[in-house]
Amino acid sequence: MTARLHVDLDALVANIAHVRATVSPAELMLVVKDDAYGHGLEPVVLAAAAAGVSWFGAFDVRTGCAVRDAVGDDARIFAWIAASRGDLDAAIAARIDLGIGDAELLEELAEAARAARASVRVHLKIDTGLHRNGVRPEQWPAFVSRAAVLEAEGLIEVAGVWSHIAEASDSEDDDARAVYEWALDQATAAGLRPAMRHLAASAASFARPEFRYDMVRVGAFCYGIRSAGGPSADHLGLRPIGRLDADVVEVGEEFVRIDLGALDGLPSSLQRRATVGTPAGTRALVAVGATDSLVAAWPDAVVGDVVTVYGPGAAGESTATDLAEIIGTIGEEIALRVSPLVERRYTRR
Repeated sequence: MTARLHVDLDALVANIAHVRATVSPAELMLVVKDDAYGHGLEPVVLAAAAAGVSWFGAFDVRTGCAVRDAVGDDARIFAWIAASRGDLDAAIAARIDLGIGDAELLEELAEAARAARASVRVHLKIDTGLHRNGVRPEQWPAFVSRAAVLEAEGLIEVAGVWSHIAEASDSEDDDARAVYEWALDQATAAGLRPAMRHLAASAASFARPEFRYDMVRVGAFCYGIRSAGGPSADHLGLRPIGRLDADVVEVGEEFVRIDLGALDGLPSSLQRRATVGTPAGTRALVAVGATDSLVAAWPDAVVGDVVTVYGPGAAGESTATDLAEIIGTIGEEIALRVSPLVERRYTRR
């Protein structure tokens, strides 16, 4: 295979600096779920840690442990999915902050903490209406009261209160924020004093200053992936850090063939609907096969020419979100779909 995913770590660091400046004084949590959105976990977290990032959002405990192995003891790592007692034990051993949005899971964690003779930092999650997970408002007062008891016993430290919002409309998000504010008041009334309040992800962290609180969880924007239907990365002051290239392996009169197909992560639904970048500028993506694809030819094309499937646009290519909008998904999913078999190349100046 000739395809490769180029990851510009300097662009990552520049994006991180811009995000931090935008959301200040709120802290940045860099979200690194799904192998850092397909860009490669270890190189991304090492570059981010060297740039001063001290919070990482890992989604699941396994990823959180991998981040801990990469960056050492100083970083704070937040994981919001613990699927088993083994996950809880591993999180305690790796000193991972856990997102807890379920009363039964809180009790399981307390039992694990007793066994380990440890105190675990937790972030309690209120369901503000997205229904992804989290404690329903009618159950929240009892939940935070129980958390206060467990904190008094030394089994947990309530380090944060958090939630997800839909980012579907300003009015819906305002409603969600009102629920979140109520949840904070209830936590205070229960005697909790969480240091980290976090509600916003990428889009809200830029567009809604009042949603930033103490920390924002930003993944896509740090990788230069804009929101579907949202402003361009350039407009946001960001640059895509990933560029997916493939070499021309065969030249015909109407089409050239590249060694990249659906099995490598290029969605077949993009054929005849998307464009790519070539040495002659933008060309149509004509067909997507299992292991290769056809692109509209250009004058003087030769085997070995480079076609850019997505990237920052230097060769006329689309961004990951441009492609995602064609097939009705989100930009980060296009980046994540690239097969692990595609070579990753990392650049720093």
